[in-house]
Amino acid sequence: MTTSTRPAAGPAAGAPSLRGARVRAPELAGRGWLGTGGEQRSLAGLRGRIVLLDFWTFCCVNCLHVLDELREVEAEFADVLVVVGVHSPKFEHEADPVALADAVERYEVHHPVLDDPELLTWQAYAARAWPTLAVVDPEGYVVAQLSGEGHAPGLRTLLRELVAEHEARGTLRRGDGPYVPPAPSATTLRFPGKVLPLRAADGCTTLLVTDSSRHRLVELAADGETVLRTLGTGERGLVDGSPATARFAEPQGLALLPPDVAARVGYDVVVADTASHALRGLRLSDGHVVTVAGTGEQLRQRAGGGPATAQPLSTPWDVAWFDGQVVVAMAGLHQLWAFDPAPDPADGVVRLLAGTSAEGVRDGAGEQAWFAQPSGLAVSADGRRLWVADSETSALRWLERADADNAPAGPATPGADGTPSVDGTPAVDEPAPDRSTPVVTDTRLANAAPAARPGYTVGTAVGEGLFDFGHVDGPAASARLQHPLGVGVLADGSVAVADTYNGAVRRYDPVADEVSTLARDLAEPSDVVLDPDDPSLLLVVASAAHEVVRLRLPARASRVDTGEQRTQRPPTLLAAGPVRLTVAFRPPTGQKLDDRWGDPTRLTVSSTPPGLLRAGDGGSPGLVRDLELVGGAGTTGVLHVSVQAASCDGDPVTGEVPEHAACHLYQQDWGIPVVLDGTGAARLDLDLRGVG
Repeated sequence: MTTSTRPAAGPAAGAPSLRGARVRAPELAGRGWLGTGGEQRSLAGLRGRIVLLDFWTFCCVNCLHVLDELREVEAEFADVLVVVGVHSPKFEHEADPVALADAVERYEVHHPVLDDPELLTWQAYAARAWPTLAVVDPEGYVVAQLSGEGHAPGLRTLLRELVAEHEARGTLRRGDGPYVPPAPSATTLRFPGKVLPLRAADGCTTLLVTDSSRHRLVELAADGETVLRTLGTGERGLVDGSPATARFAEPQGLALLPPDVAARVGYDVVVADTASHALRGLRLSDGHVVTVAGTGEQLRQRAGGGPATAQPLSTPWDVAWFDGQVVVAMAGLHQLWAFDPAPDPADGVVRLLAGTSAEGVRDGAGEQAWFAQPSGLAVSADGRRLWVADSETSALRWLERADADNAPAGPATPGADGTPSVDGTPAVDEPAPDRSTPVVTDTRLANAAPAARPGYTVGTAVGEGLFDFGHVDGPAASARLQHPLGVGVLADGSVAVADTYNGAVRRYDPVADEVSTLARDLAEPSDVVLDPDDPSLLLVVASAAHEVVRLRLPARASRVDTGEQRTQRPPTLLAAGPVRLTVAFRPPTGQKLDDRWGDPTRLTVSSTPPGLLRAGDGGSPGLVRDLELVGGAGTTGVLHVSVQAASCDGDPVTGEVPEHAACHLYQQDWGIPVVLDGTGAARLDLDLRGVG
């Protein structure tokens, strides 16, 4: 599909909606459908309804954000709107139809989903990024294509316009949607996320498990099967209180606080309440739950910090006590954050620890580092290194104090999960990282400069980049993982990795700098922890099998090589030399680009390898950039494009933005595989919010 050329900025607020050349929506093509009761669906059969196509892949945290954004939109426009998820896989595992069906249930996708493993519909709509939304009007024409998240307010405005227009023309058809829910399943757990061994007062071990798809915590006996108690009602939400009244939303990570810290703050366990965008405190004695960080709203900016209960967060996936603080794998922002708990939750503090929010593998100073959806954390035996499962780069990363030789670990004391917790008390003569919280003065463009304070350094043990994965053992430099979600430290100091999409547990030996395989044929393992009662056993959360299993560590790990793979997304053919990059952004009706303090847009461009770009890299205001690409015919690489635009609600008559107007931040990151070719284009057009 070729989209029409669109202006970079829209008309003043209150101006009539303008539509360019009408483009007929391509028919939907794929392997099959989910959520339709076995029926095949088509755009032609949905004529008269507004259709919203959501191009997603279930590994992508931004896609999960969009699923949540669309829930209220779907409910509001239920009789005129049909949302169709077009699942366009990034990883090999995501092309498995069983894995897709699991993901649809796991994330409560309550609309039809087209399984498009060959990217047929993806290519027909010229999608370039996950997530992408395409709006098709009741007559079957594409009227908008949107990239990224945060579009729900603008979508509502557009949908109201389309309803009014097509109702007046007699082309709108109201009625029930085509979604057919699957039959419910009966299992003790449903897609559990993480496990935390606990030591009961009688000395027995119990297992605290995040029962993610049932929005609750479950405490199991040591056998991993007998339910001792449940915490939470099982209904999605953010509600504090007793085990019978508290609510969670897709909880994941668990961290046991050191005893002295727990006694001071009044709770024992920090829970990463992922879809609530919050951290919760759990008191083990009576199961009471309290929100200790986050507001329940998703953070849309790429920096923040300050009072913990006043600061929005974005999809915290795991937590760990490290260097005297709770480190948070903030998957939604591709960063690591820190949380300093306090007896009164209002006095707690959160701050950015490492990561710029750019996606990829970049090592070095923490404030300049890149991550991509960090999802698992574990602390080394000496407390000096934090291991990170960086899922979207299929990488094993680490974080240390910048001066690692002098970095204070403090005395290590064994935690209840068998891994050390560290009190983080520095020696008198050892420098501590800067733990202040910077003030971000321009919240629209918060990623224009590093926002984390210095003091930590980031490295990579295994992994290459966003599109490189596989199941390859051997030297770490050439080893490959596939979307790992969990990590744990073994008794000998080596690292166990829950290699989720390979269905395996892998081992990284930091002394030999080699990777091997400990176990295979597991159903999406999402966490791995050493059994505190027997260091020869591993506790593994087999998420898609809905259970926690024990595995005996083999005497010799196996060596597997099923081949290195790359994401098979069709590359964009571009010409070597000058290439003009243009990002289309048209604010929704009623909004105006907020230019009160200068240009409210920013474009940041880089490449892998860096030598692909001779000119045009870096960040600056504007939505147009002249690039110069270097290489001969067949040269390959990835263009990394990050864009932000801020628009505000304007006066409906004058279009002017009032002083205290509500403002909206739109942003998207693209990783675009390119091939240089003599027949390639000399321009690259992207849609942040393209409305025809």
